[in-house]
Amino acid sequence: MLEGQSCLVSRVLPGSCEQESKWYYMYPIEVQKGNKRSLSMEESNGTNKRSNSSNLSPRKIPRERNSLFDETPSDQDDHQGQGEDSNYRGLGRDMVIDCFIRCSRSDYGSIALLNRAFRLLVQSGKLYQLRRKMGVMEHWIYFSCSLAEWEAYDPNSTRWMHLPPMPSNECFKLSDKESLAVGTELLVFGKDILSFTTWRYSILRNNWTPAVPMESPRCLFGSASQGVIAIVAGGCDIQGKILDSAELYNSENGSWETLPKMNSPRKMCSGFFMDDKFYVIGGRKVQGENQVAHSSANPQAQQHLTSGEEFNLETRTWRTIPNMFPRRGEFAHAPPLVAVVHNELYAADHEANEVMKYDKENNTWSVLGKLPERAASVNGWGLAFKACGGQVIVIGGYKGTAGGTVELYSWVPKEGPPTWRLLASKQLNAGTFVYNCAVMGC
Repeated sequence: MLEGQSCLVSRVLPGSCEQESKWYYMYPIEVQKGNKRSLSMEESNGTNKRSNSSNLSPRKIPRERNSLFDETPSDQDDHQGQGEDSNYRGLGRDMVIDCFIRCSRSDYGSIALLNRAFRLLVQSGKLYQLRRKMGVMEHWIYFSCSLAEWEAYDPNSTRWMHLPPMPSNECFKLSDKESLAVGTELLVFGKDILSFTTWRYSILRNNWTPAVPMESPRCLFGSASQGVIAIVAGGCDIQGKILDSAELYNSENGSWETLPKMNSPRKMCSGFFMDDKFYVIGGRKVQGENQVAHSSANPQAQQHLTSGEEFNLETRTWRTIPNMFPRRGEFAHAPPLVAVVHNELYAADHEANEVMKYDKENNTWSVLGKLPERAASVNGWGLAFKACGGQVIVIGGYKGTAGGTVELYSWVPKEGPPTWRLLASKQLNAGTFVYNCAVMGC
């Protein structure tokens, strides 16, 4: 439960601000227990605290009824013989939902246990649609240090969650992967035996399902999300050809839309949203105009790209920005490590162990300070550098006598030069190399 906000279930079940031995109430699982369902979720030891995020402050919700407030047939069936007041205790549906919007995401499992109508409401995703309309948002961090295992961390309640294993085959597990959090979904892109495959994790049902493939499936692309949409750009097709195409994904209907082509093909690039525009920077392409298939087999035939490209979602046009990312390195280096906080672009220089800031007006970079001391990587691989609301997050790991430990560091740019705070740490048996990381805000 969030500070200064009321909730109807705070006296019925433990809230997110109460310390528990297990995180039982996060998701409703399909195991009948009377008229309620039991849960089995895992929580590591930690101290809970209340969130002081301004994004969760109360706002007045529009009182007019709309489709998000309308009851589904299942809801109506649940009220037969009971009446709406039996579920909403005389407050009315609109007022109850108004309260639910202000609850923490980690409380929704508790809400879902109260009755069938609340469970259907949580699983429908309507609460998250209303939260987006009201500007209420929480950011959770998802990362993988194993081939098919994912961990999640909630900075608001300081809780860990272990996601269900991804039901993929060995070929997908061993392939290079990209990840993307959009809406209430976590997308993981990889390769099957003969084609590319995408798996989708839903926070509404806590499960993995096959996702709709792209119009032009690819790997090694740049990507970013904003709200319920995401854009992927560049990358390689199944034959290894470097692409100049881009696609937009809508998580509300699970559809892909082909966008106009970029001005230059590129792979191993990074993407981000800034000022409501999508950018892709860095990467590499084959020298010359012909992007020959299997060009990755000959690194000497490739060239680093220091330019960036800006995509305007209103005009649907691309604009090239020369020397937007002039940093150069070996071909084995990772794509640019970038994060956007309050429409300001930051990057991590893993070679110098420094944090840089981009000057949009002058198209230049300046050094702000150092990365955390333990932020080790292999040419940039194995290190996560992400935006998480109003802060920058760095995730890295180290091995000690007691095993491997992953550490999460945070820095708030508006407070001044980089001063890193240890946000959380967790021992993992699988390893400490961060293969993939994504931040979900909803």
